[in-house]
Amino acid sequence: MQTPLTQADGTAGSTSAKGPITGRCLCGAVTITVAGHHDPRIGACHCRMCQRWSGGLFLCFTADAPAVTVTGQVTRYRSSSFAERAFCPSCGSHLWFNDVDADGKPLSYELMPGLFDAAHDWPLRSEIYTDRALAAVRLTGNHRRKTRAEYEAENPFVPGD
Repeated sequence: MQTPLTQADGTAGSTSAKGPITGRCLCGAVTITVAGHHDPRIGACHCRMCQRWSGGLFLCFTADAPAVTVTGQVTRYRSSSFAERAFCPSCGSHLWFNDVDADGKPLSYELMPGLFDAAHDWPLRSEIYTDRALAAVRLTGNHRRKTRAEYEAENPFVPGD
């Protein structure tokens, strides 16, 4: 869902961190450990699918698939031909969105930052579908932004979303 990293001024750049960091769902039945490359900045999405799933906007940070270990039962929902969303079946906490390969294996994770205490002070990296943001959750600040048309010109999307 998120595009390659750029600085707020639009120039190329990246930020990465090495784990381990650990997060958990509301009831503690699911634990996620990131022990490797992840981006300690948060991305936001305002597409209709994310609004329906989150109630407003979707927030995430990216982590390489091999760096992520999940313990506990997880329910996965294939929300499109190229992606899945996951949640805890006990408490309903949203856990991640990820693009998947043809076999359904994750290519990377877009994890919910609220699960991780370490994410408390992470800055906002990017925002997509800005022209679809609900009035109550429009974000301010100096970060990369893309409208629906700009994002969909470069990335897979669900038609009519």
